[in-house]
Amino acid sequence: MKDFQKEITPIADDDLFIVLNHPNAKFDYPVHYHPDYEINLVLNASGTRVVGDMEEEFGKVDLVMTGPNLPHAWKSDSTEGHHVITIQFSEKILDFPLLKKRLFSSIRELLLESRRGLSFPQAGNGPLSEKIIRLTRLQGFQTALEFFAILYDLSISSRQVLVSSQYDQNTIVSSAKSRRIEKVCEYIDAHFEEAIKLADVAALVNMSESAFSHFFKKKTSCSFIDYLNNVRIGRAATMLADTTQSITEICYACGFNNASNFIRIFKKIKNMTPSEYRVYIQHMLIKY
Repeated sequence: MKDFQKEITPIADDDLFIVLNHPNAKFDYPVHYHPDYEINLVLNASGTRVVGDMEEEFGKVDLVMTGPNLPHAWKSDSTEGHHVITIQFSEKILDFPLLKKRLFSSIRELLLESRRGLSFPQAGNGPLSEKIIRLTRLQGFQTALEFFAILYDLSISSRQVLVSSQYDQNTIVSSAKSRRIEKVCEYIDAHFEEAIKLADVAALVNMSESAFSHFFKKKTSCSFIDYLNNVRIGRAATMLADTTQSITEICYACGFNNASNFIRIFKKIKNMTPSEYRVYIQHMLIKY
């Protein structure tokens, strides 16, 4: 598989889940992964879907669930009329005491199975699809009931595992296999708003700069600077969605020391400028 991008989703600690309603999806986002669960309902489109090591065609309606850190993307040759509804929620949901109750056992099983990617061929055209669409129009406590109802309906629906039995996502998201990489990633997450030099993180794991660069690239499939920029841009995207701070304020708060450089890197990663992204996400993102 080609290199892929780590995404930081705009889920806050006090969000039960978020919905991203794309009425005119462009399918221009690269293969990516993030630490959260995701349910994707794709309407009025056809093309190629990538989940883990599985690449296959999808039809006019596609309903898929992916677990934490499972790479995925949808691609289509057509450019108009696509509608994608994405539900994202934290990997910490399995720690909810409620999920440990007997009535939620099928949902727990669903969450565990989704770590290998699941498609729901029969459910996409039925009431479940309509329930996901209706969720974008609901407000208040009813949304929580509908969210768990969707998870339950998925848990009792026939489904297909997408990735092969040989697939090991730890070869993709490999920090779990390397204490040194994990240490560096934790350091970046804690200090991304500061000036972080290659020499600093190399010294952190007792390696030379050149050896560390090669090691980091091999383990994460991206360069150290690309990883750092992805973390910073992910944080910037969250701030653009959740705050009214200016682009310049967000630039410096996320560790960039030059606004024009920040805008250039943001556009490279998100395919739009920070200002365009703020307008886009405010129209599309619903938090619950």
